[in-house]
Amino acid sequence: MTILTGIVTTGNKRGKKLGFPTLNVALQTQLPEGIYISQTVIQQKQYNSLTFIGAAKTFNETLYQSETYVLNFDQNVYGEEITITLLKKIRDNQKFTTEQVLIEQMEEDKKKAEAYFIKAAEHDIICSL
Repeated sequence: MTILTGIVTTGNKRGKKLGFPTLNVALQTQLPEGIYISQTVIQQKQYNSLTFIGAAKTFNETLYQSETYVLNFDQNVYGEEITITLLKKIRDNQKFTTEQVLIEQMEEDKKKAEAYFIKAAEHDIICSL
């Protein structure tokens, strides 16, 4: 289990445009690129989330970063410190042919995360922060 802590910074707001607004946090260490099921603590409250680690290949970016999509969360927390716990990697970073194909994959990733949290709650296996 990997834990990241950092201040939420303003990104290019592409996630919001795609329907998946993210919280961007600078990475202090190199981690394997990909999509992770995660939990995020914001203002001392824990939320289920998905975290992308890497460079956004679909948009030909080279900036290695962390972007977290928090399920059922819609607040402005720029400048606040958050803690992200990476629970399970669900896929590698990949380049998609169009934004629509990316959105479809993000929907699938979200479904996987929701199923993970339902199963974990049934078995009481999610960590408590």
